[in-house]
Amino acid sequence: MGKRNRFTAVATAVVAVAGLAGTASLPAHAAAEGTKAAAAKTYYLHFDKSTNTNSRLYLKQTGTNKVIASFRAGSGVTTNECTRNKGWLPTKSYTIKKWNTNYNGSLIKGYAFQLNDTKCKNGSTPRTELFIHSEMTRNGGQGSTEPTRWDGVGDYKSAGCIKMHPKDIKELYKRAKAVGFPKKLVVTN
Repeated sequence: MGKRNRFTAVATAVVAVAGLAGTASLPAHAAAEGTKAAAAKTYYLHFDKSTNTNSRLYLKQTGTNKVIASFRAGSGVTTNECTRNKGWLPTKSYTIKKWNTNYNGSLIKGYAFQLNDTKCKNGSTPRTELFIHSEMTRNGGQGSTEPTRWDGVGDYKSAGCIKMHPKDIKELYKRAKAVGFPKKLVVTN
């Protein structure tokens, strides 16, 4: 191979390597686009305890805490979070495990959003079978028995879950679905 051919071969190799180096910036650019997508808006629920029958449940945007929707909600029949099946939901963060529209438990039916089990502030009292729910039939309608019909303010009381009016829980579901179903609930008071 002559000097000229070797020079051409080396120059071609340098251009090829430079071209590869130039294409290396494409994944970086793609990564930046991926970062923008990862920074897309996310949402969470916030339950702010006030009373057992008149507290607020919010759908909020993560980071800005912008309120997207606000609903009246209740929890428990006592404010002692360590009273099993009667105390309001303990103050902490929860994972929303499932969003149901046709839940069929023995007492909870219809729209019901399941939360993780936890322990109250004393660290030893377990709190299990926790939900955000209402009083309705499995298909979301109103029934004739107490756990399936909404009678008024007293129905905001619960066995320790968060309870909402039937039309409000349906609206919460609709709004949560529109933003991709939040996975987190924060409870404060």
